Amino acid sequence: MPIATPEVYAEMLDRAKAGKFAYPAINVTSSQTLHAALRGFAEAESDGIIQMSTGGAEFLGGQYNKDMVTGAVALAEFAHIVAAKYDITVALHTDHCPKDKLDGYVRPLLDISAERVKAGRNPLFQSHMWDGSAETLADNLAIGEELLAQAAAAKIILEVEITPTGGEEDGVSHEINDELYTTVEDALRTAEALGLGEKGRYLLAASFGNVHGVYKPGNVVLRPELLKDLQEGVGAKYGKAAGSQPFDFVFHGGSGSTAEEIATALENGVVKMNLDTDTQYAFTRPVADHMLRNYDGVLKVDGEVGSKKTYDPRTWGKLAEAGMAKRVTEACGALRSTGTKLK
Repeated sequence: MPIATPEVYAEMLDRAKAGKFAYPAINVTSSQTLHAALRGFAEAESDGIIQMSTGGAEFLGGQYNKDMVTGAVALAEFAHIVAAKYDITVALHTDHCPKDKLDGYVRPLLDISAERVKAGRNPLFQSHMWDGSAETLADNLAIGEELLAQAAAAKIILEVEITPTGGEEDGVSHEINDELYTTVEDALRTAEALGLGEKGRYLLAASFGNVHGVYKPGNVVLRPELLKDLQEGVGAKYGKAAGSQPFDFVFHGGSGSTAEEIATALENGVVKMNLDTDTQYAFTRPVADHMLRNYDGVLKVDGEVGSKKTYDPRTWGKLAEAGMAKRVTEACGALRSTGTKLK
């Protein structure tokens, strides 16, 4: 069962939460980066999450018409075939989708999965993300309620981002300031609007100083202990037992995080951590090395013919896949998912 069924995906998330580990969620933009992610998970003996952003899906749709839905569907169908050769289970997810792209991305994909479920099949994707962080919280949650109902009907888990993550990703940007911290009041309003599972399961991307993009440890003030306050504040209001964790949290903007920050996040209910910046670099770095070392071979310099073996995309593509796979395997170790694959 390489691509998780809805039931298996729920089991994966439950196991992560109970075991205090999280799944790396790896952004992919091609069949090659998909294989790199699958390979990294397999080598770590970890299940995982493969995801596509709106920009990634547009790129996958081809530069002729740049259709996001075509790109996402094509790679998802491809993943259902090739993942069968890997001895792990993965879930397919769509990453950040702001309000102005819902009609061109998440809503059509929800419709496709709804038709599949109606025909007795599993949904194409196992989860979708609604990023309403640029909207007022009231509007964000109103749209979230609507999407959660549609997702639940299609046996899909919804991910919501209720407050901003700093930096920029696929055109959605926020300043790095004191607003990057979700409050207990924000969490209570979320629970009131979306429920705590009775309206459908969702993942919550709360903000604790997270920033997308490239930064070094110490340059961003992360407060993962804040997640404990959110869990306890909502748990107290809804009569949850002391120590229970009502939310399944997602860690966004994790590049450059320290081991201690990640460990604290895991203890407080993070079950999914997004990786994109680091894996992009891990994919590109071996390619740059190859090109610089083989300049005269990859280019037809001064009328020469170059070397087909060095400019053949398979030559440097294999190096790129290996580099990214290694980074995925390292992420599994940092998130404690190594060796936890479903048997």
